[in-house]
Amino acid sequence: MVLFRKILANVEVTEDDINQLYMIWKPVCHGCRVNSKDNPNCFCGLIPPPNGSRKSGLWQKTSEIIYSLGPNPSIDLRASPGTPAGLTNLGATCYANSILQCLYMNKSFRQGVLSLDPEVLEGEPVLNNLARLFAQLHSSKMAFVDSAPFIETLELDNGVQQDSHEFLTLLFSLLERCLSRSKTPKAITIVHNLFRGGVSHVTRCSKCGNESEASSKIEDFYELELNVKGLKSLDESLDDYLSIEKLQGDNQYFCQACAMRADATRCIKLRSLPAVLNFQLKRCVFLPNTTTKKKITSAFCFPQELNMAPRLSGCQQTDLIYDLAAVLIHKGSAVNSGHYTAHIKDDNTGLWWEFDDEHVSNLGRQPFGSSPSTSGAKAGQNEPADCSVLSKEVVVPVNGNHVCASETHISELKGANHLQTFSSNDAYMLMYVLRHSSFGGEKSKDDKCKMEIESSTISQTLDSPLPTHLLKEVELSNAVYLASCEEYTSKKEAEMNCIMKRRQEVRSVLSEAHVLSIEKHYYWVSTEWLRQWADNVTSSAIDNTSIQCLHGKVPVSKINNMKRLSTEAWTDLFSKYGGGPTLSKGDHCNDCIFEMGSKVRRANIYRDQRLLMKELAEAALSGEPLDGELFFISKSWLQQWHRRKNIDLPCDADSGPTASIRCIHGELLPEDAPGAKRLLVPKSLWDFIHQTAITLKPDDHVGCSSFPSDSEQCALCSVALKEAAFSEGNLRDLRLKQKQNHEKLAMNKAIALHPDTKYYILPAYWLSKWRSYINASGKSACSVELDILNTVIDKLLCEKHCKLVERPPELLWKRELVFQKSVATDGLTLILEDDWRLLCEEWGGTVSKCISAEIEIGNCMGDNMKGSYDEMQLSEDHLSTPDDVNMGLSRRPIVKTSPQVLKNSRKVCEECIGERESTELMKKLNYINEDICVCLVLGKEPPKSILEASCSISDPSRRTSKRSRKASYGNSANMKVSASTSIYQLKMMIWESFGVVKENQILHKGSKILDGETACLADLSIFPGDILWVTDSMIHENRDIAVPDDVLLRHHELSDPNLDIQKEEGGFRGTLLTSTISHQAAVSEACLN
Repeated sequence: MVLFRKILANVEVTEDDINQLYMIWKPVCHGCRVNSKDNPNCFCGLIPPPNGSRKSGLWQKTSEIIYSLGPNPSIDLRASPGTPAGLTNLGATCYANSILQCLYMNKSFRQGVLSLDPEVLEGEPVLNNLARLFAQLHSSKMAFVDSAPFIETLELDNGVQQDSHEFLTLLFSLLERCLSRSKTPKAITIVHNLFRGGVSHVTRCSKCGNESEASSKIEDFYELELNVKGLKSLDESLDDYLSIEKLQGDNQYFCQACAMRADATRCIKLRSLPAVLNFQLKRCVFLPNTTTKKKITSAFCFPQELNMAPRLSGCQQTDLIYDLAAVLIHKGSAVNSGHYTAHIKDDNTGLWWEFDDEHVSNLGRQPFGSSPSTSGAKAGQNEPADCSVLSKEVVVPVNGNHVCASETHISELKGANHLQTFSSNDAYMLMYVLRHSSFGGEKSKDDKCKMEIESSTISQTLDSPLPTHLLKEVELSNAVYLASCEEYTSKKEAEMNCIMKRRQEVRSVLSEAHVLSIEKHYYWVSTEWLRQWADNVTSSAIDNTSIQCLHGKVPVSKINNMKRLSTEAWTDLFSKYGGGPTLSKGDHCNDCIFEMGSKVRRANIYRDQRLLMKELAEAALSGEPLDGELFFISKSWLQQWHRRKNIDLPCDADSGPTASIRCIHGELLPEDAPGAKRLLVPKSLWDFIHQTAITLKPDDHVGCSSFPSDSEQCALCSVALKEAAFSEGNLRDLRLKQKQNHEKLAMNKAIALHPDTKYYILPAYWLSKWRSYINASGKSACSVELDILNTVIDKLLCEKHCKLVERPPELLWKRELVFQKSVATDGLTLILEDDWRLLCEEWGGTVSKCISAEIEIGNCMGDNMKGSYDEMQLSEDHLSTPDDVNMGLSRRPIVKTSPQVLKNSRKVCEECIGERESTELMKKLNYINEDICVCLVLGKEPPKSILEASCSISDPSRRTSKRSRKASYGNSANMKVSASTSIYQLKMMIWESFGVVKENQILHKGSKILDGETACLADLSIFPGDILWVTDSMIHENRDIAVPDDVLLRHHELSDPNLDIQKEEGGFRGTLLTSTISHQAAVSEACLN
């Protein structure tokens, strides 16, 4: 740079030079979007624009700052005292939440639970937690209440979806058991008086008219289970429930009075009805073909009011009106999943509310909402509601449900004969309340008749205040919650005030940070600290150490890392944050300026020299003739050096110019050595390169060795290279010679075998390695290792009996000649006598230490060969032509082995071979979670491709082609099985996959039928990858096959623990709902917890 040259020439730094070097002359910046590093007067980009924000720090969006404070508890505040509270979903507890909301909204049940004596609650954890839950729902300030204490008391699994109907039934039974231990008679009958009714199953003889003894027995119920399939309305379901069944023919009833079988009728009669009548709609049906359950999603109509007088046996009243009070909804098409919600009417206000766990929505005066604009249902989603009304109706779908309402306003229809009806595709349970019971008023004391419900008016009382013990707990909980709301509000206000104050401070300081003229005093500040100060809510002390040189002043090299502040801005920052060091206008470092000037000058000199040297290097690389004294240098190193761009100073890549051409003896490496290519360069270029390398690494004598053009190559390395080349050539000649000596054996060609000719046996795996060796080239030849032949022969004989541990190879006829059948790598191969003799010379074998063999043509009709020779007969599967067949039947070739080293025994060791094969078979049959393929065949005979694939024996260790692995067999399925999987379990899997019931399945492997159900796959020699096929006998196609509980239990007991199969439903087993523990045990456990 001209400026540095001037400073070095004058040996003086003027004020003008300072302004130029430190860029003080640059104008104050106002318009750039980012902060300019090369302008110390630019403060742009330190803060965002007026309406801008950043992802974090001081200038974050207000909403994100508030979010970082954590959840706002005030969001969970109940909207108003008249709005019901929701219940938290703990994972999959929506079924329990819906039922609990239905029970809580029943005023009579709620008051009964809340009025229990503290002594009773202390002894019953279930009642205690239920009362506390109801108290929180009643008076909590929060919009939803935590249901965990009650759910944990029942020991329910939060992650498993359950059936709400089953939960309600078991909960009623549990509550009655708990209430029965109360000393207050009124408390004992809370559930009984509200929810329990009575039915009887009546069987009447058509001949004598007498009823059976069992007809007089009354069975209690909590809800009536009604069929939905094929039925459109509640009236039709009730008619179906109470319909009369005729017992005729084989199904005749044995009448005790007539003492004979006779025609009869059977029906259900309602003997007594509860104040709260629950209808369970049976939307789940069992599919025998797939052994699964399916949900019925057809539309189902139900009225707003229901007259049960005509259906109550022995009822003397004309009207027994029930009003719709709640609808339990199951959303979703699957049986074992989905979501439960509840639509419940508030009897005090007449408003309907949707309870969806924590969320509670106002539905207005209709159970499914009254505004068509809120509909989320698509046209045609539901079936039309079959509503019988006198006037024309409008059907309004709301969220998959229908509301059938007359065009006249509902209030104008009071007293008329119009009946409002609703329709729903997902209604799962309906709750009706007896009119005049005020959704749970108590029965009169005179109502002792178990056969009917009188229409006596039940007292209507408003909600009474909570008992003292429950009220204190709720008030304490509310106080804690309101305190958390106030704490959050205070924290939020303090945080926002702090942020607004800091933002104002940053804007104020930056607005006066500019130095308006060169003459005015100024201060230097680190750009990094200034950025952190402007970005963070809190800031540390001023830190200028990063822009201070070793002399304690401001170096010119740090000009891109600092800003020039006005005296006013620096005073504001220093007075508040302190720190330092203070670096002002006169603190520029002259020493650093002179040092930097020297570096610039050296860099210019080096750059100019390197440009001249690159021209010489280019000439050397292009092969131009060079004059003068020359030196050797690595060709690859010089090419890399030439390609590098011009730099100001040397780098590490400039070291080691001769490292790759110097041998371990310190001399010039022969050029034939790998990576030793070199070039001659002029002395001036070598001196420049050598001096640069020495400067970078003074101790690197290896990489900086000088080799003039007359340097001799290292004699030792030359000899070693020649020996290595000679050795490699000899090996190549040796492999070629062996390849020529054993032409057919090297090419693995089949040779014709003749009787009375001696052959020799070698393992196929050794010959495979030998072929790889003689065909290898380059470095791959060194990687092949072969044992000597004597060792190979020893391995073919067992140590225990000194007999052959492999069976002789199989033979086959082909065009009237005998050939050896191709073998795998673990078999034996016959070779010619000449091959054996030459291999012994080449691979350290003894000619006499061999296993020889001869071919003998035997008669298949005669007796088996006798003697000391082992025989391997030809299989008929290997005969390809008719001539071959005739020849094979009359003459059968036999391999006779005769190990010359064994004088007393020349037999195959069947004992050792048997042990080895048994061990291998056991390993194959000891598999877990592997695939087999099962094909469903339509008809009696399978296709040829399936039969052949099923007959073949699969070998898991054998590699198959990609095409064969991708082969499919039509209607097939892969099934995960283990060796211990039974045929019964496999048939159950086939039932699930293909829908063929177990009784109809005929299972085959090849042409063999797999009978029985207790045998496992290992017993039947079924391996991984095997292909089985099954047919459907159609014998039981018209039988409605269900899966009894004992069969399911047996399936569970026989199920393979190693298989990845889906677990069966466990219901509420293991929970307190099905527990039979005593009262004292339950109390003791609760106290321990």
